Amino acid sequence: MPLGANKAAIMGVAGVSTGDVVLLSSQTADDDSSITFTGLMTSTYGEYIFKFYNINPDTENRIFEFQVNATDGADFNDSAITSSYFRAYHTEADSASLGYVTDNDQAQGTAFQDMTQGPSADADGSCAGELHIFNPSSTTYVKHFYSRISEMYYADWATDQFSAGYINDTTAIDDIQFKMSGGNFDGTIKMWRVK
Repeated sequence: MPLGANKAAIMGVAGVSTGDVVLLSSQTADDDSSITFTGLMTSTYGEYIFKFYNINPDTENRIFEFQVNATDGADFNDSAITSSYFRAYHTEADSASLGYVTDNDQAQGTAFQDMTQGPSADADGSCAGELHIFNPSSTTYVKHFYSRISEMYYADWATDQFSAGYINDTTAIDDIQFKMSGGNFDGTIKMWRVK
């Protein structure tokens, strides 16, 4: 297929051409406790995509997670999340499993939402993936999200992790923060908008 024949397929986003997806911001953590994107989610766009590159924690068995602020919020704990979480894994010892993980979901919780189970803190360990948030500026509807992340788990597993749910808030959302459940991390997070 010629390069220009199917821009949507090349982008990996159904129905979206390369002109519709635009990089808004890129931040790189260097032994930082969190990365925050402030005021970049507006009513101009209906979807925002955050992509994660080589997220490497400084401590084993820490979870990569996110939470949002409603407009004028300041503490990343006022928006309730209801979510689900699935994981598939295959270990270096050749065992595997697929299933729902109740420890990583929320039912009207205000904690940060888990997106991994514990990327390796080894020098060559990390996780990578993406988070999509839909219509964060709506004052009528809850805000839906889903993430998919590939991880080198700290116990030497290859994992493919899915979380999805909704932020149960009809106030506009304009800030989002990413962090590990403890300690600091390295890595890059890029924020994209979709028309």
